[in-house]
Amino acid sequence: MPRPLLVATDLDGTLLRNDGTLSARTLDALRTTSGAGAEVVLVTARPPRYLDALAAATGLTGTAVCSNGAIVYNIAGRTVTGSTPLAASVARRVAAALRDAAPGVGFAVETGHHLRWAPGYGHHLPEDADAELPVRSLAELWTAPGPVVKLLAWSPALDADALLAVAEHAAGGGAQFTHSGGRGLLEVSARGVTKAAALAALCADRGIPAERVVAFGDMPNDLPVLTWAGTACAVANAHPAVLAAVPHRTASNEDDGVARVLERLFGIPGTPAKESSRPHM
Repeated sequence: MPRPLLVATDLDGTLLRNDGTLSARTLDALRTTSGAGAEVVLVTARPPRYLDALAAATGLTGTAVCSNGAIVYNIAGRTVTGSTPLAASVARRVAAALRDAAPGVGFAVETGHHLRWAPGYGHHLPEDADAELPVRSLAELWTAPGPVVKLLAWSPALDADALLAVAEHAAGGGAQFTHSGGRGLLEVSARGVTKAAALAALCADRGIPAERVVAFGDMPNDLPVLTWAGTACAVANAHPAVLAAVPHRTASNEDDGVARVLERLFGIPGTPAKESSRPHM
């Protein structure tokens, strides 16, 4: 294949190791790739505030597609350059349908800056502790200030795959449903909002065809990007649906899978890492 003009990579479970660190080998591969003239775009379910922490720890800059495509973010400038929120009225209808179809589901709203959660929502991440804002009732989620970047639905009883299937059956036409591996966690965006849609628009602005894009991922929310890009690689630890859909494989996130491919594509000597960088929230 011709040398790619753009590298699109997921973060958690793909580029980052399981402890949230970025190895020195992977960081060196990313920097060398950028130095060779290829743009590196991070495509993640994470909100912009996580990219701020990652950049502070690693020095990464450039553009990120955040929140499964709902936000395009300039990392160095800490500015949102594009946003496609979910209408609060749609979020409310989806939540009502899910409550009927899967009793016990709790809900939260990601705004890009904060995570507002209603009683019954139990998926809390340590790195989000300073950004979490509880509300007193589900009704308050829809009237709180700030956009609905993503609606999050969490089930204590169903895993993410099962909850995704329930959502698509109960409210499939109303929004975009996916998951990124969180235990019992469903992610809901505006209809048509995916990592691939945001990345395709970004590439169109740059005059980069899909054939000159190489993409990496591990979870169902990565599948739109992996099927759109000219070349796609699933890491060895990827979700079964991703492994079934993507013909090219690389080593796991724990074994610098993304770096190994970039080293081959850009002629970078592979050097095992001894240090790593992790974001601090």
